[in-house]
Amino acid sequence: MAQPRKIIIDTDPGQDDAVAILLALASPELEVLGLTTVAGNVPLPLTTRNARVICELAGRPGTRIFAGCDRPLERPLVTAEYVHGNTGLDGIVLPDPQMPVQDQHAVDFIIETLRDLPAGAVTLCPLGPLTNIATAFARAPDIVAKVAEIVLMGGAYFEVGNVTPAAEFNIYVDPQAAEIVFGSGAPIVVMPLDVTHKVLTTRARVEAFRALGTQVGHAVASWTDFFERFDMAKYGSQGAPLHDPCVIAYLLNPALFEGRHINVEIETQGALTLGMTVADWWHVTDRPANAMFMGAADAEGFYALLTERLARL
Repeated sequence: MAQPRKIIIDTDPGQDDAVAILLALASPELEVLGLTTVAGNVPLPLTTRNARVICELAGRPGTRIFAGCDRPLERPLVTAEYVHGNTGLDGIVLPDPQMPVQDQHAVDFIIETLRDLPAGAVTLCPLGPLTNIATAFARAPDIVAKVAEIVLMGGAYFEVGNVTPAAEFNIYVDPQAAEIVFGSGAPIVVMPLDVTHKVLTTRARVEAFRALGTQVGHAVASWTDFFERFDMAKYGSQGAPLHDPCVIAYLLNPALFEGRHINVEIETQGALTLGMTVADWWHVTDRPANAMFMGAADAEGFYALLTERLARL
């Protein structure tokens, strides 16, 4: 087997973040150098606690966790307890975590890791607001050229917004950070709502997690049961999108997704459109392409991969 791909998961767990982290920890193709936490779905103390809970659930208490930025670059923090519950991981009660958080700040860890390893060695996997990544890039511009790829969950074009009529949550929480990252020149792959809304949970898919008969399977089924209620009520859909696992699934099997290499700009001024990902899907401008923006997903293949991997934990 080839050398595992080195990744840093930047995250604000969240039930779907939890499933993404479990998928990564279950996959030998990936080497998780660390989890960096950011304020987003819930405030930083909870996202950091949740990261510890998830690693212990996976049986990986040796995973290094670094707490990062507790607020966006320029705006007050907006959180999403109305989706994820007051803890961010509502749906099942898991033991209080025992594993430590590293002393180093997440931003310093990102900078140091990219500087220490060869160019192209590290892939960044942001699952939440881009505050930590943008702060690292602003503080240490030399690391941008070292990044192999940024594969992120965020934005939307055809699905427009989920937190405002125009904006997806992760980008809306810190649009200034998103502007820095999308303007950085690093190779970017975007998993927007356009893709994540094509990988909806169904009863059968949730019960397949539960049928694994493991603590992980039970936890994933319970989390999914909890947060799918919100999306089903909102969209009238049969299930909920598992947003963040799309990032990890792409690393494992890019063929599950299709998209276009296009220009994506972040709206930071608009009164109605703050945080919008203005994606030039139809190539109507001459702005240079800066992101691979995914538009389609193989839902059956995605859930087959996810279930098979979660069974390993």
